[in-house]
Amino acid sequence: MTDELALAFNGVNGATGQYLLGRLHATDLSSIAQGEQLNDRHRRELRLWWERVSVDHLGPMEGIDPDDLADAGWGVIFPSESDPRIKHALRPLLDLRRGQAGARDPRRFRVLEGPNGVRPGESKTSFLARHGVGFGPADPERMSYYLLLVGSPVDIPYRFQYELDVTYAVGRLYFENLESYTNYAQSVVDAETQLPPRRMQATFIGVRNPTDRATHLSADYLVTPLEAALATQRTDWTFDLKIADQATKAEVSGVLGGTETPALLFTASHGVGFPAMHPRQLADQGALLCQDWPGPEGWKGPISPAFYFGADDVSDTADLRGLIAIFFACYAAGTPQFDDFAHHALRRPTAIAPHAFVGRLPQRLLSHPAGGALAVLGHVDRAWGYSFLWPGAGAQLTTFQSMVLRLLGGHRVGFATEYLGQRYAELSTALNAELEDVKWGKHADDLQLAGMWTANNDARGYVVIGDPAVHLMPQPSD
Repeated sequence: MTDELALAFNGVNGATGQYLLGRLHATDLSSIAQGEQLNDRHRRELRLWWERVSVDHLGPMEGIDPDDLADAGWGVIFPSESDPRIKHALRPLLDLRRGQAGARDPRRFRVLEGPNGVRPGESKTSFLARHGVGFGPADPERMSYYLLLVGSPVDIPYRFQYELDVTYAVGRLYFENLESYTNYAQSVVDAETQLPPRRMQATFIGVRNPTDRATHLSADYLVTPLEAALATQRTDWTFDLKIADQATKAEVSGVLGGTETPALLFTASHGVGFPAMHPRQLADQGALLCQDWPGPEGWKGPISPAFYFGADDVSDTADLRGLIAIFFACYAAGTPQFDDFAHHALRRPTAIAPHAFVGRLPQRLLSHPAGGALAVLGHVDRAWGYSFLWPGAGAQLTTFQSMVLRLLGGHRVGFATEYLGQRYAELSTALNAELEDVKWGKHADDLQLAGMWTANNDARGYVVIGDPAVHLMPQPSD
């Protein structure tokens, strides 16, 4: 594989039709990586966590069953200043989790709000220390393993979520109105207390736009082999693969609320991005660019909404009950206020949005009034396709394969995504060790550093939007 082939990045600027990030060489990324500075405390925690899971197990402390909420615990964390009506709107979900997590010990169900919630500017370490929790595996007697953050990424920053997720199974909820919180809470309760609405079907969609290297790579090296491997391992499930011409906006509409909606959906595509203050940014950032886009050579100028699937394309009659969706696309879960890539490349913060926000598409999918999805797993900031191809960065396909196998096995989404956390800890530990060696005189292998750095950013950026304790509960296939 050539350097040029490897350095293909995801994301298309909806305002210009050009790539969000131009073509770079490994030497460029190597220089950026050598300026990387991780918080020493966070770096130490990542190293300790990786050492633990590499020789032990993923998840909470030994002896805790991550599928049993009464054992693992469940908690909800609000900002210290939060509208009390949001908690009231989530009452059905809180009551359900109180009955499950507090079944044997009421202390394993936690509501952290007001003075016990996240304070403005508070770090993850300070928050946990204030609650008597230090480093080490998740101990449900001190802090529940499953933690649901309820608030915007302005009130509870994405960085807080990334770092908390190293040890705990973390998800986030944020909606723009109270009714959406009520809709989501009721959807989860209905999914866990009524007959399953979905069959045991998993659908994989790989967009492959003409003359577009990034989507060719994700379709050929991620989606297609991932679906094939899983279909061999889980013969009790029905699998459907849609590649290239089968990955149109109409097809995506059919699997996101239409008649072909599966229990599990995995897509890989470009995510559409817009400049800060662009009138379409808040509404369409992270929308899935479908096969309808003719590619960079076939289309010049702003990206037409006819080419992508966003929140406004989810039908009012859509049936999303029981769905867990995984989107490999830039900004599919949300957008930070500052561009992390530019921060390292230019050594200064660069605003890419007026404020950090949760993507409108996952908000719409989870809060649908006719019954919402259970969870959306996606990227905050850019998705980096390089990481699943560069061999020195680790087996990205294996990471996705292991995670999806856990989901298909009925494990909770926060526990299934521990594989992404493991990969982040592994890559961060290896990257920082390599940077230390370079600092003290080792010759920098540009391709190796470029791969480590991009893969590290990719692994860190995945977040769960929704309750991390939800899990697939489909009907057996015919």
